Amino acid sequence: MSKKTHDSILEGVLVCSNADCLGEYPIIDGVPIVVADLRNYVSQNIIPILSRSDLSETTESLLGDCCGPGSAFDSYRQHLSTYTFDHYGNLDSNESEDAPVLPGSVLNLLKQGLTGLDKKVGGAAIDLGCAVGRTSFELARTIDDLIIGVDLNFAMLRTAAAILHHGRVAYPKRRVGIVFDKREFAAAFEGSSKVDFWACDATLLPFADESFALAASLNVIDCVQSPYDHLKELGRVLKANGGAIICAPYDWNVNVTPAETWLGGHSQRSESRGASENMLRSLLAGGEHPYALQELELISESEALPWSLRLHDRSFMNYLVHLLVVRKRSSSPPSLIS
Repeated sequence: MSKKTHDSILEGVLVCSNADCLGEYPIIDGVPIVVADLRNYVSQNIIPILSRSDLSETTESLLGDCCGPGSAFDSYRQHLSTYTFDHYGNLDSNESEDAPVLPGSVLNLLKQGLTGLDKKVGGAAIDLGCAVGRTSFELARTIDDLIIGVDLNFAMLRTAAAILHHGRVAYPKRRVGIVFDKREFAAAFEGSSKVDFWACDATLLPFADESFALAASLNVIDCVQSPYDHLKELGRVLKANGGAIICAPYDWNVNVTPAETWLGGHSQRSESRGASENMLRSLLAGGEHPYALQELELISESEALPWSLRLHDRSFMNYLVHLLVVRKRSSSPPSLIS
């Protein structure tokens, strides 16, 4: 039994048609969960999967007081606050135009990357690390094909899917400490019918080779289990002559990405003195690095683009992001970007 709207499945089970597999993958609140280790993913995300979105601000505040700072509930709300504000705050009529940090920072990175592509994208696109989904909606404005937004954070994917299916943004905006104000406003995007959001691992994507003409990886490689495997997967799912936008502030966190998998950021005794930008550049430039991704060609890059995130009314994080535009090589004349 499944729950549907007129054009979407909100709850159900996907079953692999391969007779040697027959794996089952749930669709929850419009988000398909397609990961290799489903049992582990569900057990680690059961709180956001089962959490409710229909509670009043007062009840959520009481629950937040009970759970306290540093709790799973507090972390869940803080992430939603920071990323939903950046993605959608410019649509909220209650936001001040002279705030210390304005929303839309990640959209500026996407626009910068798209300008680096010298030709229009013709084909499907994948938005790796889409968070709450605004970049996927923005891609739909200019791409006349399917856009798949991919992330592992179920709470953020559910927020993105709710905006897709109901046309409204609803999230807890952090004021200070464990004080959050519930914000809700309308949001409609041109071409949104082409967008879908999936829970997938960006280092092990459930898509066939050469499925996408464009891939966006915005501030993702420094927060996945294996940045190198992420880049390999990006190259695998790109079509020949397909383009990719990759950027990162190299804010490595050992709790997410083990230090031995970092691209730079350590071993200042090396030739590059630990510079992450040099390491990523060498992997994507078809150079002499022994693990260089020869199928990917570096087209252009920007060394230090601003990316600002709001933590609460009096706290902000400002990054300088390294952005690269690459293309998948082909021995035949370009035909997928026209």
